[in-house]
Amino acid sequence: MYAVIRTGGKQYRVAAGQQLRIEKLVADVGAEISLGEVLMVSGEGDAARIGTPTVAGATVTATVVEHGLGEKIRIFKMRRRKHYKKSQGHRQAYTEIRITGINA
Repeated sequence: MYAVIRTGGKQYRVAAGQQLRIEKLVADVGAEISLGEVLMVSGEGDAARIGTPTVAGATVTATVVEHGLGEKIRIFKMRRRKHYKKSQGHRQAYTEIRITGINA
């Protein structure tokens, strides 16, 4: 069984037991969270249920594993012959979760 969820402006295909990194959520490590924006649910043998835009009554439960920062991205801007250079870095915050169940 798998589901397609939306969180942090992105869509993810998830299954029970899967571990993935999503945009940062406000939750403690070890906390149980419920992701309610389920766009599609598909079972083992039955047809897929596609929501308009979400599937009514479907939720995905997950456990927060850790919080962290991603790889550093370097931003460099330069105007040639104008004596202008600007360098900047960014590390995106993430929350790593483990999917514990899909409730259709």
